[in-house]
Amino acid sequence: MIPIKLPREQKEQIMDSLIAFFEDERSETLGQIGAEQIVDFMLREIAPFVYNKAIEDARQVVVQKSMSLEEELYALERKRG
Repeated sequence: MIPIKLPREQKEQIMDSLIAFFEDERSETLGQIGAEQIVDFMLREIAPFVYNKAIEDARQVVVQKSMSLEEELYALERKRG
């Protein structure tokens, strides 16, 4: 799978949140390098599962919309009389 890359600004926001989480929830100090390593790990190991779930959910929405559209098209057909 192609690795998931984030814009630097988004990655830094995640890192800041991670640093705050470690401080608030675990009373541990996490530096920028450690935070970046954790984010890189999560992108590499966890993100593909999240991405695939999002694709699966999007696929279900498209199928439902397609079925609905098909029903609407059948309803618009003119009946011979």
